[in-house]
Amino acid sequence: MDKFIAWWHSSAEELNWDWMEHIALMLGAAALAWLVWKVVFRQLLAVSKKTRTHWDTIVLHSISTPISVFIWLWPTSFSIGSLLELTAKVGSDWMNASRRMLVMALVLWVVLRLVNAVEEYLLQSDSRDQTTVSAIGHVMRLSLAVIGVLTLLQEFGISLTGLLTFGGVGGLIVGLAAKDLLSNFFGGLMIYFDRPFSVGDWISSPDRNIEGTVERIGMRMTMIRTFESRPLYVPNSVFSSIVVQNPSRMQHRRIRETIGIRYKDADKMAVIVDEVKTMLQNHPDIEQNATLMVNFDAFAGSSLEFFIYTFTKTVNWARYHEVKQDVMLKIIEIVQRNGADFAFPTRTIAFDRDDAVEAAIPIQPELASVPDKN
Repeated sequence: MDKFIAWWHSSAEELNWDWMEHIALMLGAAALAWLVWKVVFRQLLAVSKKTRTHWDTIVLHSISTPISVFIWLWPTSFSIGSLLELTAKVGSDWMNASRRMLVMALVLWVVLRLVNAVEEYLLQSDSRDQTTVSAIGHVMRLSLAVIGVLTLLQEFGISLTGLLTFGGVGGLIVGLAAKDLLSNFFGGLMIYFDRPFSVGDWISSPDRNIEGTVERIGMRMTMIRTFESRPLYVPNSVFSSIVVQNPSRMQHRRIRETIGIRYKDADKMAVIVDEVKTMLQNHPDIEQNATLMVNFDAFAGSSLEFFIYTFTKTVNWARYHEVKQDVMLKIIEIVQRNGADFAFPTRTIAFDRDDAVEAAIPIQPELASVPDKN
């Protein structure tokens, strides 16, 4: 403590206290510049809100805070540098490097805020694919992080050539040690770029017990909410080796049913088939540009069968069943209106008349007295 006091007294005697005036002037100028920037920012923000596009507002919000920080830190760095030069006799080289790093950090900060704001704005729109937007956002943030680290290392005097050479050997070692992690990472990239499914899609796999709604696609794993409301976490590398069905991207849903009527209603089959086909052709929820078939199909064991093969306009699961129920009820009405009815499993036993007489002849007594040789 005594040494510090002695150092301070010796330094204070040599100091020119005019530096305090310079620091006060720089900080005052910074405060004035900050107030001017706030007024200008409010005016620009008011003008941007009156425009048709939202991009100018996004840019203004992205640069507002970094510029405010820059207005205060830039003169502060000169003040600190002047103080250290006078007191500790420290050169200005490291301060110049610090100012360069400050400018680079603020630029990266502005770009990062801009990427986050654009991503948030695009995710609010239903017309854009959320998976692609999230993927581009992840790649941009990762690129900014790499640029920032390399810039920082270069400012500290570390050779990037040697670092990249070492990174090639180190990357091979890390790749062998963390191959599962890397396979999941690249699997996530393939999902982002190939887009077999997106957030909100209902997917299933016949190869694995996977079925549910996609809630999040991460860089390592995908979270799926099953129909039992259980979260299912699937590593992204799994999707590169399995078949994935995406029912959410169906254009239509199919109705395929077989209806059986009684054999004694065979003369009414042609009329029933024609009326059912006409009903489907006039139904407002049936897709007329897709395949539509109604035909007598088979002689079954206890019924005459005809089938319907058509598609609904909706792909919504609940709405599809409502349309299918309406179609089936109309078929019941058509069958019953034509005096026919639906068949159910029956069995008819027929006896031939001669066989019945033979069965009624009594057995002769002499035949009945023959002993059984067995």
